[in-house]
Amino acid sequence: MKKTSILRYAMPAAFLTLTLSTPALCQTVPPVADTVSLAGPRFGMTVLSEGVVNKLKSERITVGSVVSQFGWQFEKQFYSLQTGPTAVTECVLLLGGLDQGVALPSLSWLVGIRTKEGAEIGVGPNVTPVGVALAIATGITFRAGALNVPVNLAVVPSKSGVRVSVLSGFNLRHR
Repeated sequence: MKKTSILRYAMPAAFLTLTLSTPALCQTVPPVADTVSLAGPRFGMTVLSEGVVNKLKSERITVGSVVSQFGWQFEKQFYSLQTGPTAVTECVLLLGGLDQGVALPSLSWLVGIRTKEGAEIGVGPNVTPVGVALAIATGITFRAGALNVPVNLAVVPSKSGVRVSVLSGFNLRHR
């Protein structure tokens, strides 16, 4: 191949590359978001529909329609504006049914938003012995200085039935 032939193709390719990449170079980088860790213990109860109780029974797990819940919530809150809502991501690990001599593990990962006043809503996957489902949660966090006391209601509809949980706990606000 001749040198002129290579330049004939290389020049338009270089021009096209620079033209298409220029908008990417003009983008501004957003400021670094502040994060706050709000991890802490959680406790409460879950009401199981008849279908969920029967599904557990078919797995040789016998429980009533109401089970206790104890666990830990790992949470990160991302600040963008001090006056507006913030993004939140949570991982909630629970053991249910300890009051009935069984340990039903539950793992939920939720993403959502929280207002400055503490009201929140989130959604994400939930995994338990009943199966995989989508959890929808809402709640409010009461604040007293550095102490936060969240109260949450979660609904998890699945193929087997519905689970409704009420959870509370506490955490200390720190970076």
